[in-house]
Amino acid sequence: MIDMHPVTIQGETFIAVTLKLPKTNFMAVTCDQGYIMCGALDVGLLNEKLKERGIVAGRAVGVRTIEQLLAAPLESVTCACEQMGIHAGMSGREALLKMKQTSV
Repeated sequence: MIDMHPVTIQGETFIAVTLKLPKTNFMAVTCDQGYIMCGALDVGLLNEKLKERGIVAGRAVGVRTIEQLLAAPLESVTCACEQMGIHAGMSGREALLKMKQTSV
């Protein structure tokens, strides 16, 4: 099953997507500038093999719901995120708001 719905954070709208798979969920919250995602995101791949794309993305691990993804500290972020002032340890909510307010 796929669930997609808007999420509002401090007046800003984002899109949350959950894909329910056997024994796990795949989750992401996105805006025009980038996204945060569950532990399935391979930040190393984005930073190494796809660096020229400048993908703005952060990864949170151990989350099972969109609310947990928003609240959790990011475990890792792409180089493009760091250029925007988004860093590991920041909550998903903080990172998304920073993405909306900043462009690379």
